[in-house]
Amino acid sequence: MRRDTILAWFATVAFVGGGIAYVVATSGTTPPPLRVSATPVVADIRSGVLAVPVPPPRTIDPYRGYGTWVDVFDFSPPYAGPSPSLRTADLQEMAAAGVTTVYLQAARLDDRSPSGLEDRWLLAEWLLRAHDVGIDVVAWYLPRFGEGTGDVDRVQALIDFEVLGQRFDGVGIDIEWTGDGVDDETRNGRLVALGETVKAANPDVPLGAIVLPPVLIEVVNEDFWPGFPWQEISPSFDVWLPMTYWSFRSDASGYGDGYSYVEESVRRLRNNIGDPDALVHPIGGIGGIDGIDDPDDPAEPLATIAELDNFAFAVADTASIGASVYDWNTLDSAAKVRLTELFGS
Repeated sequence: MRRDTILAWFATVAFVGGGIAYVVATSGTTPPPLRVSATPVVADIRSGVLAVPVPPPRTIDPYRGYGTWVDVFDFSPPYAGPSPSLRTADLQEMAAAGVTTVYLQAARLDDRSPSGLEDRWLLAEWLLRAHDVGIDVVAWYLPRFGEGTGDVDRVQALIDFEVLGQRFDGVGIDIEWTGDGVDDETRNGRLVALGETVKAANPDVPLGAIVLPPVLIEVVNEDFWPGFPWQEISPSFDVWLPMTYWSFRSDASGYGDGYSYVEESVRRLRNNIGDPDALVHPIGGIGGIDGIDDPDDPAEPLATIAELDNFAFAVADTASIGASVYDWNTLDSAAKVRLTELFGS
């Protein structure tokens, strides 16, 4: 859906409002106030009613099945420049590939996102176009655990965002920031408080915890995030999305094959939160390449197609509810085809 289409809808609001003003001027009577109705009826200038659909209840379902990831450096001009590499037209390709959910970074905490959310027109376009092609949208945000309410405000803004009766199908919190000089104990406390505050205000909204893989912080580097508060945050989250990017692990470590890093991290995660049946959606990657015409100097180490097969085995063996690879932009065409065969059909 283009921005001008969205504008046309708001022009309808203006038309109705203008019609009411005309009625006032010509009849001398006071019409009812213009309101947005939750009942699916046609806009009526006489009653002052403009209808939009009632947003359906949010469920766990968007986290099931095959997903893909889009961050601000792919689609948002303040980060991606005036010609972003991904646009809403790409959602059609994602849908054709069997993607059922796009995980969209819709908020940031820095000078390039002064209002908290990314451009609201752009977010509306992504949300409406995705729904139009049958894709759910889970919006995600990376908290920085500073003082004040910046993190809570942005998560709540994602939950509240709505356009034409449509809203994000889920909200995920990306729990990985360890910078800004915040010590481990303070960061842990602020993470726990963030989850509790958001959950208390939105008890019916399933929240996704996008977490560091336990193997990373318990085996590979115990100093990365000491004492991660698994038990304390577990009541606040409904589904867990460990960032099991095995392409950062060497073959010599035993974790670079696409299977071991994922399987062990899911197993450890469930043990850490004390729930053997916890709903988990592993995130693999980074990306995927076929060994032909690969990038000469990728910004990050990339996964291979053979490893994607191992990833699928790990997802199945852990009875995970869904899977995705970070991110769409770092998948070559052959990797996209293979992921469709593994997860999208």
